[in-house]
Amino acid sequence: MIKWGMIGCGDVTERKSGPAFNKVDNSELIAVMSRTYSKVKDYAERHKIDFYTDKIDDLLKINEINAIYIATPPDSHLYYTKLVAEAGKHVYVEKPMALDYSECLEMIDVCKKNDVKLFPAYYRRRLPKFIKVKELIEAKSIGEIKHILIELISPPHQQDLQKENLPWRVKPEYSGGGYFMDMGSHQLDLVDYYFGEIKDVSASVKNYSGLYPADDYVSGRFITDSGVVITGVWDFAAHTSQEKDLFKISGTEGTITFSSFTTDEIILENKNGIKKYSEPFPESVHFHLIDSVVKELLGGEPSPSTGESGARTNLVIDKVYGRL
Repeated sequence: MIKWGMIGCGDVTERKSGPAFNKVDNSELIAVMSRTYSKVKDYAERHKIDFYTDKIDDLLKINEINAIYIATPPDSHLYYTKLVAEAGKHVYVEKPMALDYSECLEMIDVCKKNDVKLFPAYYRRRLPKFIKVKELIEAKSIGEIKHILIELISPPHQQDLQKENLPWRVKPEYSGGGYFMDMGSHQLDLVDYYFGEIKDVSASVKNYSGLYPADDYVSGRFITDSGVVITGVWDFAAHTSQEKDLFKISGTEGTITFSSFTTDEIILENKNGIKKYSEPFPESVHFHLIDSVVKELLGGEPSPSTGESGARTNLVIDKVYGRL
């Protein structure tokens, strides 16, 4: 049995991740910590978690806990990973893995030194929808892969207009970048999962709206070590008429089209015509990845999301932002 502690109890833990720890076989969430006592008390009572605290030392002292989920903004991922690893507990950490690539390397190093495992929460690597796409690619249903097009375009969120109360995701000191870092990282991780490491990066980063300190627009060209070319546009301050969530894989014999953030159907178009696949998300989208993490920790097959794969995505983001 893997008994979990959790650091942070923000929105992502309400449905996407938190409940999954008790739904997975041989897994139980037994303690939660947040720096705000009233917030962690409320969360624990609503989710029926017996132990809660606003002190990290209290959480780390619980001998029963084998692994800890770090559900905080990226600026604290390195700090908490060091504490958790040094306490001898495995780490499951929110994405993006850290503020930058160098922090990722520190996280990998401290986990190796303390003989614990590190898993970034890139849960698409185990969602049935995205596994189905991987199966179609590997079955050569569209022949040899030629080109990938990614477009993620949306108008500003209402919270982006509240200059006195901006979300942490658009404050680079907390997030490492803007919505591209927060959401685009999922798509870059999928590219890595499907086609291998991204080696070549050319990008343009802008802040067109001036609504917040972070970028709101990124366009780029990426090439994987397997030679696949990806072009992408991420625009988070667009007109509503331009809204789009597109991931299109073009091959020598057809296309695979799907969305990255919704349960829309996968559309396969090739010489046999058009075929659609529906793979709904589970209520807690982290469920399948957490299940794979638990199985690995209990001696089973390795989970597909590793510290090394998570660090590669941060490396690409650093190149986009010109930090390397």
